[in-house]
Amino acid sequence: QVQLVESGGGSVQPGGSLILSCASSGDIFSINDMAWHRQAPGEERKLVARITSDGTTHYIDSVKDRFTVSRDINNVVYLRMNSLKPEDTAVYYCEADYRLLVHGTFTVGRAWGQGTQITVSS
Repeated sequence: QVQLVESGGGSVQPGGSLILSCASSGDIFSINDMAWHRQAPGEERKLVARITSDGTTHYIDSVKDRFTVSRDINNVVYLRMNSLKPEDTAVYYCEADYRLLVHGTFTVGRAWGQGTQITVSS
C-alpha cells in the first residue's frame, strides 16, 4: 500500500512563508507526477502545482511567482509558499501517481496525503 505523509502546515500572517513536504512510503516501483492540491471551505479540491519525474513544473496562475514545487531523489515533494495571501487559506493535499510491480505485472495508481491546514490571517 502506498502512503503519503504531509507536514509543514500552520498559520501565518499575510506576506509570510511556509514550506510543505510530503513523503511517500510503500513498495513503490516508481513515481511519475507529484502534485499539490488545495480545498478551501465550500469549494472543490483544485490543483495548485504539479511536477513531473523529469522536473517539469506547472502552476495555476494565482500562485505563479509565489509558490515553488520541487522533489528530491527520494520522491519527497515540497511546496514553498511565499507572499501568502488570505485567499491561499485551504487544506493542502499532496498527490502522487505511482507504479507498483507485483508478480511481474505493473499496476498504476494515485495516492493522496491526509491534508494539512494552511491559514493566512492577520
